[in-house]
Amino acid sequence: MDWGKANRMSKLFRKDGHCFYLPIDHGYFLGPTSMLEKPAKTIAPITQYCDALFVTRGVLRSAIDPSYPLPIILRVSGGSSILGDLTDEEVLTSIDEVIRLNAAAVGVSIFIGSEHERQTMSNLAKLVNLCEPYGIPVMAVTALGKELKDKKPEARYLALAARMFAEVGAAVVKTYWCENFEKVTEGCPVPVVIAGGPKCDTTREVLEFVHDGMQRGAKGINLGRNVWQAPNPPAVARALKAVIHEKASVDEANALFEKMDAAAKAKK
Repeated sequence: MDWGKANRMSKLFRKDGHCFYLPIDHGYFLGPTSMLEKPAKTIAPITQYCDALFVTRGVLRSAIDPSYPLPIILRVSGGSSILGDLTDEEVLTSIDEVIRLNAAAVGVSIFIGSEHERQTMSNLAKLVNLCEPYGIPVMAVTALGKELKDKKPEARYLALAARMFAEVGAAVVKTYWCENFEKVTEGCPVPVVIAGGPKCDTTREVLEFVHDGMQRGAKGINLGRNVWQAPNPPAVARALKAVIHEKASVDEANALFEKMDAAAKAKK
């Protein structure tokens, strides 16, 4: 691995090899999502617990201070809204923009099993070809189209997608947690990070699937809605950090969450 790419990867993963990415890119297809109407305000109390921010160039320029201390993973694919076919994506951001914005990595969605599987896989390949000469890592994002959105992702499908992304040249794979998650991580030769998926009812549910995934080979998380749409986002983020970087059990992390949450309520 070239020095530049190795340097960027070292910023994306801590010395323990783990990571906590905070995605706030949802507006690229959902519009002004609840709690992301003002992104800078939403993330201000959370980022102290995170390792990188996953964001579009528009929000990066309009809402994120250039002195922001965390590395940026730039969302570069899109083109369709929630009103249309989300699988019909293209790469929307040039390599010049990626370099101009000093991104540590880029992220692109791929819809395996959808009508646009080949197109989105081609997006990944083209992006790797563009970024590799500059030492910029590409994060492949496992995305579910309408064909699979109502089905619980299974290890066989997620393992297929993750391995395909790695074979094409992705440096990191973002995918959903599932039962028997080791089947996904063991078949993927690059780091796998867990996506948030649907919003959970309780913080403990979030901690449980994250802890299970970490025990089964995940290198970290890329969680958005289950953090910043929670009633107490800083407490959730702190508990997740404990699981990711401090090897906390679910009970230990949940106790930490409850302590912070109770302290915050006592101040009100």
